[in-house]
Amino acid sequence: MSRIAGRFQELAAQGRKALIPYVVAGDPGVAVTVPLMHALVEAGADIIELGVPFSDPMSEGPTIQLAHERALANKVRLRDALDMVRAFREQDSTTPVLLMGYANPVERMGYAAFADAATAAGVDALLTVDIPPEEVAGVNAELHRVGMDNIFLIAPTTPDARIATITGQASGFIYYVALKGVTGAGHLDTADVAAHLARIRETTDLPLAVGFGIKDAASARAVAEVAEGVVVGSALVQRLAESAAAGASNEQTIAHAVELLSEIRRGIDGASF
Repeated sequence: MSRIAGRFQELAAQGRKALIPYVVAGDPGVAVTVPLMHALVEAGADIIELGVPFSDPMSEGPTIQLAHERALANKVRLRDALDMVRAFREQDSTTPVLLMGYANPVERMGYAAFADAATAAGVDALLTVDIPPEEVAGVNAELHRVGMDNIFLIAPTTPDARIATITGQASGFIYYVALKGVTGAGHLDTADVAAHLARIRETTDLPLAVGFGIKDAASARAVAEVAEGVVVGSALVQRLAESAAAGASNEQTIAHAVELLSEIRRGIDGASF
């Protein structure tokens, strides 16, 4: 059983829902990422989603696009992100870590080389925004060879036939995009989310995590009532950016992020389901 599957099983037995924070490796500074990952776990994170900096992050809104730009300016690339996971694993061998990014860096490294390097570093799963399920056989074969999960996105506009294709290729969990458009955009409609999750559940028993639009305890609580996991990205990245821009120390910046994540954790734990 993968660390991700084990974590969702453990949470289900406890009657709890997963909190999955997203941060970009190397943002707002290289020295921040690993201590931040540990602090997020202490604040209640169940799975860490670590963004791999990329020059054209097409699914991201302005907040996370800027985070990618800052991380690239800090000279952080895929291998640096793997090194950060390796450093995280020196103290934490249990929290699942998911790398989220785009196909180009993985394809440049080569699927087999990536799978070997990622599993050696302690990565549990990969989510690539721009590898469609019809073209995933090559990377899936290598990920599964080393016991890594492949996480897929499903959008509100995904038709039923394609949902079945995606869930047939996925493992770990399904990431449902709650809003049309890019990260950080729009208003969250929980009833609409629930209806779409019901459609997805007709094709899979995998846990469903919801991202895009979770900004605070109230939105997190609403999503936790209908999904197995809650992903928070833009709000957390924005909190980090604002703190760093105000001249806060690394420790203060991490503390500000932890404050937001702790609030969201309380919202999730207050959900009724």
